[in-house]
Amino acid sequence: MFDVIIVGAGVSGCAVARELSRYDMKTAVLERASDVCEGTSKANSGIVHAGYDAEPGTVKALLNIRGSRRMEELSEELDFPYKRNGSLVLCFEESGRRKLQELLERGKENGVEDLCILEREELVRIEPNISEQAAAALYAPTGGIVCPFGLTIALAENACVNGVEFYLDTEVGKVEKTEAGYRLETSRGLFESRTVVNAAGVYADIFHNMVSSRKIHITPRKGEYCLFDKTAGDWVRHTVFQLPTQYGKGVLVTPTVHGNLLVGPTAEDIEDKEGVYTTGEGLADLLERGNLSVREVPAGKVITSFAGLRAHEDGGDFVIGEPEDAAGFIDVAGIESPGLTCAPAIGEYVADLIRKRIPAPEKADFIAGRKGIPSVALADAERRQELIRENSAYANVVCRCELVTEGEIADAIHRPLGATTLDGVKRRTRAGMGRCQSGFCAPKTAEILARELGKDLGEISKAGGASLLLAGHSRPQGSDCVEMSKEAGHTDRLLRQEGREA
Repeated sequence: MFDVIIVGAGVSGCAVARELSRYDMKTAVLERASDVCEGTSKANSGIVHAGYDAEPGTVKALLNIRGSRRMEELSEELDFPYKRNGSLVLCFEESGRRKLQELLERGKENGVEDLCILEREELVRIEPNISEQAAAALYAPTGGIVCPFGLTIALAENACVNGVEFYLDTEVGKVEKTEAGYRLETSRGLFESRTVVNAAGVYADIFHNMVSSRKIHITPRKGEYCLFDKTAGDWVRHTVFQLPTQYGKGVLVTPTVHGNLLVGPTAEDIEDKEGVYTTGEGLADLLERGNLSVREVPAGKVITSFAGLRAHEDGGDFVIGEPEDAAGFIDVAGIESPGLTCAPAIGEYVADLIRKRIPAPEKADFIAGRKGIPSVALADAERRQELIRENSAYANVVCRCELVTEGEIADAIHRPLGATTLDGVKRRTRAGMGRCQSGFCAPKTAEILARELGKDLGEISKAGGASLLLAGHSRPQGSDCVEMSKEAGHTDRLLRQEGREA
């Protein structure tokens, strides 16, 4: 019997878990994937929204401002990448000025600081690559960018260190009310809890509707993105939006905290809750609309594309709190944009709701801080030498595109809630995030995973489940084994050269 079970280990669920870990209560997180941050939280724009878009008085507006103000302090506490780069909302015709003024007034009502409207001359000065069609822009200097998986993993690790139990590869199939609270039927057996937090993303309506007669409905809203090489990372300095539509804030062009350029998302309502596929038509439309914001988006420098799903609830606002007929069941549903920005505030808000039900004392030994994996790519020469002296594996370069070493990969594996898959390593270290998209480093990364986890190479997967890197055998045999050995040997030789250079 748990005091609280959180369904879903995305950014909202992990933010709630981290806040609850401050208190003396028994908390668990159930996640159907093999890692945290496997759903909506890994495939979004990585934007910390200033707060001018949400309708005043909505839950979105309230939590947007608090989350945005909290993000910088939290990034220092938990050591994840964040930058306040400011945002611009463009209008392309004189008729759009009225909408810019409406956003300005709405932002002021919500409490957004230092908003102003820039004319074209000032706009070109701060963004030389801005489109010739841009007439003016709303400028929000408090807007920012963040690493979405860096944030989610940091929250989860800190929650885990402070006693929250994470059950990965645990899919919830049914939730039912009991006299003591709730019973959850999962792929790993039964769990019981006094309180349930429903942070299941696009599936949150399914779990809500199991326990409440007041139904909600979530539509998966698919957004496709293009990610560009770091050589295009300075194409813009700010996050550049277009005036929002009924489907959201439209296509944006933004730098990322890691130095890439990102363009997206499209917005398409679909029925498939697993529909994270991209299309040629969608990506072509994306690049065309990106060219409305900036001149000549460098399409030749795209290194990958991806799609994510936003959980759009029919009412248009976040659904957070207890249904009237399901006490102890707390929804965190319909968390679409600006959900990533709101996550720290969602964690605080839901933790306060739960403490009213379970008045647990604060822990005297709560650990507020967390240090991330040391980055050789970001370290200066002196720090690099210090890392190598402490652990020679930091001299072995595995991912050349992003300059990620064996030491960093091993650290990612042995951390709290450490990586067990190729994607898990990628999101923690950026090995495989660069121009070659893991074409070079995947074999060696897989070898390190197998060695550090004490597994056979045939058991290592890309993203858990059936996504095995070597198909057909639990242990590589025949031509599979020969080809993998050749690639690994080639990688080792390059590693030794890179190690000497480092």
